[in-house]
Amino acid sequence: MGRAGFGVAAGCAAATCAIAAVLVARRAAARARWRRAVALLREFEEGCATPPARLRQVVDAMVVEMHAGLASDGGSKLKMLLTFVDALPNGDEEGVYYAIDLGGTSFRVLRVEVGAGSEIVNQKVEIQAIPEELMGTSEDLFNFVASTLKNFIEREDGKDEQKALGFTFSFPVRQNSVSSGSLIRWTKGFSVGDTVGKDVARCLDEALARCGLNIRVTALVNDTVGTLALGHYYDEDTVAAVIIGAGTNACYVERTDAIIKCQGLLTNSGGMVVNMEWGNFWSSHLPRTPYDISLDDETQNRNDQGFEKMISGMYLGEIARLVLHRMAQESDVFGDDADSLSTPFILSTPFLAAMREDDSPDLSEVRRILQEHLKIQSAPLKTRRLVVKICDIVTHRAARLAAAGIVGILKKLGRDGSAGVASSSGRTRDQPKRTVVAIEGSLYQAYPVFKEYLDEALVEILGEEVARTVTLRVTEDGSGTGAALLAAVHSSNRQQGGGSI
Repeated sequence: MGRAGFGVAAGCAAATCAIAAVLVARRAAARARWRRAVALLREFEEGCATPPARLRQVVDAMVVEMHAGLASDGGSKLKMLLTFVDALPNGDEEGVYYAIDLGGTSFRVLRVEVGAGSEIVNQKVEIQAIPEELMGTSEDLFNFVASTLKNFIEREDGKDEQKALGFTFSFPVRQNSVSSGSLIRWTKGFSVGDTVGKDVARCLDEALARCGLNIRVTALVNDTVGTLALGHYYDEDTVAAVIIGAGTNACYVERTDAIIKCQGLLTNSGGMVVNMEWGNFWSSHLPRTPYDISLDDETQNRNDQGFEKMISGMYLGEIARLVLHRMAQESDVFGDDADSLSTPFILSTPFLAAMREDDSPDLSEVRRILQEHLKIQSAPLKTRRLVVKICDIVTHRAARLAAAGIVGILKKLGRDGSAGVASSSGRTRDQPKRTVVAIEGSLYQAYPVFKEYLDEALVEILGEEVARTVTLRVTEDGSGTGAALLAAVHSSNRQQGGGSI
């Protein structure tokens, strides 16, 4: 019996040791997987690093590309498109002006009444969806837009007098004058094939005439130029505008003698608004990671819009999704519930922002988004913290690169405080002028952390003294109201007085 008992005891001990060994092995494997997840995080963070020295390199590269784009068409990834807007509203505008804002499957018509002293007395807006059957021909589309405007005018005004119209057309256009430009290609699901190559302002004018309206397109602009116009209307120190939303772009006021590709170009003001199309900016100094390369490979516009893919709302959530997916593959931190992470663009930027801004002790909002939208049911708190950190890295890089782009514009204009360099007026930049940049878009307006990081980076690049002279002013609805104000400036009855720039 003693020997039998001893054998049983020995067997139990061996089993216990075996179980313990299995548990130890599992814990070791779990720690190894967690270390791999942390290593991937650190690797991503290092790849996205934007120290001030690197941001200044991006600034300098932006300036070089701006010069190249102004020197010749095709000379730079930055298109530096002429807008022929050589006068901006300055508060002297008075009267009633209309605008059409067409940039998607719906459009807006606006009536803007302005009084003296930079005061918008009244504004009415109507949104109209475009029926799919009207996507057939150019004439069908513009007839519908014109008839909608006619009905709007009759309801709101009822007067048949000549009016000026601003037309915001947010598709790629080759501008020919302030009131004309030919469509390069449709985007955003449009397929009105016979419009490509046509002057879209003329198409609208002809439709307006067919409707019997005594109104013509006075200013054809994109949303960035409209934002600059509205910003300048409120503050004449506004010299640039930036959109940072689903997409991104910038424009600014350039001296005409600096636009080398159009030598002999004359304007009343000596300046012209240039549409940078800065989403296409690229430089070796931009902190590109393998995830950015994977993102680029997913998109239809591969090797284009490199800057936009790092800083705009259309792409930030996808970058985070790619990082999380790799973690799920290599570290198993999400268990067996991570299949949804293999779906491109399943994580939108609004979800990324909501997770980054979750300040609850248990990150309950992160848990909800993971469960409801990514179908990840069991992510422990430390994993949720990892997710927040990834969202933060993506946001931090995007905001700081956007800040570098803005400083690039300021440096090109001699408003960055660079010592010992003469400005266009002959004065040195030791005492920089007050500068306002109109800014619009959901990332800056509705994502406080993004705004905080961007503002911090401006101070880091410029220094506190110069940064105090720069104001980023949120300017809402430049695409509509700004277009109406540009119609006021460039209408025939204001050409004598002009606007300022």
